Amino acid sequence: MTDRILDYLRRNPSDAPRLVVDLDVVERNYHAFAHALPDTRVFYAVKANPAPEILGLLARLGSNFDCASVVEIEQALAAGATADRISFGNTIKKERDIARAYELGVRLFAVDCEAEVEKVARAAPGSRVFCRILCDGAGAEWPLSKKFGCVPAMASIVLEHAHDLGLVAYGISFHVGSQQGNVEAWDNALATAAGLFRELAERGINLAMVNMGGGFPAKYLRAMPGVPAYGEAIFRSLSRHFGNRMPETIIEPGRGMVGEAGMIEAEVVLVSKKSADDEVRWVYLDIGKFHGLAETMDEAIRYPIRTLRDGEATAPCVIAGPTCDSVDVLYEKTPYELPVSLAIGDKVLIEACGAYTTTYSSVGFNGFPPLASVVI
Repeated sequence: MTDRILDYLRRNPSDAPRLVVDLDVVERNYHAFAHALPDTRVFYAVKANPAPEILGLLARLGSNFDCASVVEIEQALAAGATADRISFGNTIKKERDIARAYELGVRLFAVDCEAEVEKVARAAPGSRVFCRILCDGAGAEWPLSKKFGCVPAMASIVLEHAHDLGLVAYGISFHVGSQQGNVEAWDNALATAAGLFRELAERGINLAMVNMGGGFPAKYLRAMPGVPAYGEAIFRSLSRHFGNRMPETIIEPGRGMVGEAGMIEAEVVLVSKKSADDEVRWVYLDIGKFHGLAETMDEAIRYPIRTLRDGEATAPCVIAGPTCDSVDVLYEKTPYELPVSLAIGDKVLIEACGAYTTTYSSVGFNGFPPLASVVI
């Protein structure tokens, strides 16, 4: 929560839920990453929040951009980035989208199998490719599945195939899991990457880059280490596994860049109980899973929630959204403590919502409009 956001909300009342993002926080976070890993290039994960104001600020600050689609590439270019500062980081791409990215000047592509390499070779000849390897995600609040990446043994085959097809086998990438609380989580993956560098060098293929992905956390309910602690741990691991032959390095912060910069103002629509003797109230908000809070799935991300009645007596509450869908329940397994006096029409402030809210908001499920967004 920032004073600038609170001041904006006071001066601009609204009847609809809205996300407000403070660019000053985004700028501070960018400088924190750049300072913590000064020899590493920052590729902002556009999917976290593609607001033009955020992309424009980061482009001016010198950030690069990790893009998952042609639309995101075009958004980064429109914000002032040049094509050499863009990575097409999705390992699942239509060949015509690869061709369009190549036409726009992009020359850096992610792959994780031989078939994807062949698409890049046909549609973007001579480009640089990096192969994503699987990571277990231990220590992350939102561990990633096996949807992206391959085992290290396959990665060497994939990169050798890229080399044989005239592409530049550029490096290795991995992701240690979203909202990663363990600063040492990068160590095993970097050890694996160093082993692949040595193995491929023996075959005459000299890799140059390690993309260390995202995973850098925002502060929700649980305390997390600061960016400097991650930088120090990652640098120690790089030194341990690569010695004096340091590779080029990339990080892809998304949540860690913009998560804490945003706050959602929502309204209480209903407060009720399911029986007369029920000790747990149900608090229904005018925003739910379908309108920006998809990351409450399985209660993986627990956002801090503030009210104007904080400091008064509290009781446990289930929190749910407004739609006619039974999955639109945000927190039930572990109810939230909210003021007993909380009433219909009260405003609540949901903190650290700058990442993965507007991008997860539905276009019009149940007739509710997408989450409004303001950048200040």
